[in-house]
Amino acid sequence: MDISFIKGVIPPVVTPVNKDDQVDEVVFRQIIEHVIGGGVHGVFVLGSNGEFYGLDYNEQKRAIEIAIDQVRGRVPVYAGIGAITTKESVKLAKMAEEAGTQAITVLPPMFISPNEEELYQHFVTIAEATSLPILIYNNPDRLKVNISANLVERLANIPNIVGAKDSSGDLTLTSEYIRRTRGNGFKVMAGRDTMILGTLVYGGVGCVAATANIAPKLVVKIYDTFMAGDIQGSLEAQYKLAPLRVAMGLGSWPVVTKDAMNLIGFQAGDPIKPNTSCSEVNMVKLKKILENMGLVK
Repeated sequence: MDISFIKGVIPPVVTPVNKDDQVDEVVFRQIIEHVIGGGVHGVFVLGSNGEFYGLDYNEQKRAIEIAIDQVRGRVPVYAGIGAITTKESVKLAKMAEEAGTQAITVLPPMFISPNEEELYQHFVTIAEATSLPILIYNNPDRLKVNISANLVERLANIPNIVGAKDSSGDLTLTSEYIRRTRGNGFKVMAGRDTMILGTLVYGGVGCVAATANIAPKLVVKIYDTFMAGDIQGSLEAQYKLAPLRVAMGLGSWPVVTKDAMNLIGFQAGDPIKPNTSCSEVNMVKLKKILENMGLVK
């Protein structure tokens, strides 16, 4: 299985929606062009920042199909799989494969709290149902389920479980993912935008970064300068990005990404309810950060 394409900056693209929470195809295509124009190395549809949880099966399928059509093979397309039951996750994985994605990311089940063996069986069952490369997605802040380094080490032995995205914010955990799997080509990506450089230094292969929706060129600079051996240049780019990532706390997660896209000129629509946009006070703060970064005038 060729997994050499799994690297670099992969934005979990915002899903613009209309008043009925249906995908706005025109704006979605514009956003995809925006990130590809910024030099990203892939497009990730139906991530957390893509509000996958607010889209039904048909809209999820439509979002994937639009993305694949718009990308036209220029970069890989990844699809996010997030469901409570293994059965539903398998259904979504098969749909993503049939639509033509190059890889999928899989969240642990939401709401329930499976133990480590239950998580292992969950991921293995999904892997057996698809031939696509799978990235495990660790996001304990949101799901209250933490994927341990022990579990990652076990799962790395499954042929098409080829990597992990770690959004824990715990660089020790990320580094353990890398250390324990470094002998078999397992790909670890940063999921916390403030830890892109740290993950790369430990041996990670890139990032899935929400901020790459808004400032793709800057996030790509962190990766490109590191790969060129310019550690100081990468560090300066990481520092420049930090205020935008920290600003994600200005609204209910994950609305700040969509609010920022609206502020820089995309008609991305409102967040999917029950979430609503940032308060007026915090919108002013967000706009100021974007102005200071030269992203909006």
